[in-house]
Amino acid sequence: MGLYEKYVLPRLVDFVCGGKHFTKQRRKVVPHARGRVLEVGFGSGLNLPHYDERRIDRLWALEPSRSMWALGRRRAAEAAFDVEYLCADAEAIPLESGSADTVLVTYALCTIPQVETALSEIRRVLSGEGTLIFCEHGAAPDPSVRAWQDRVNPYWKAVGGGCHLNRDAPALLSAAGFRLENLESMYLPGWKVATFNTWGRAVIS
Repeated sequence: MGLYEKYVLPRLVDFVCGGKHFTKQRRKVVPHARGRVLEVGFGSGLNLPHYDERRIDRLWALEPSRSMWALGRRRAAEAAFDVEYLCADAEAIPLESGSADTVLVTYALCTIPQVETALSEIRRVLSGEGTLIFCEHGAAPDPSVRAWQDRVNPYWKAVGGGCHLNRDAPALLSAAGFRLENLESMYLPGWKVATFNTWGRAVIS
């Protein structure tokens, strides 16, 4: 890991993803989490203020980057519920099958190297009656915007820690065996190439 990835990128991600438009999106989805929650891509803990503490029994914070966890440790310590840090990749979640009542993933599917494997793992650890809650940026529906996403994506990944501009989160979820519910989408204010968002809930089909 280079100096950029260790020291600069975590703070850049924390600053950008903590912006007001991202925060508004988090408020739409995070309060729906309940019971035993696995947050995939915990990052620096930006979702923590938006959980409904009355609905949470425990939270597993899955985050492979110790640099990101270092930024989120204090937020986790101040939470009103138990937060257990899992330093692991989403492609190999260290939980038993059916452990989680809710899996929450926000702005993380874009960066996971083997996203299909990660979604298979999420499906494995989610209980049969559980819910996957997600909010992601990704592939835009407008052909002109999508073309620019494809052009810019290699450079974006290089400076954004592997983040893909053009991943289609709903399509990936459907292909992984999830049934989408309450799917919504919109462009957030800003550069359209980077701001198309989809969010909602999914269950095992």
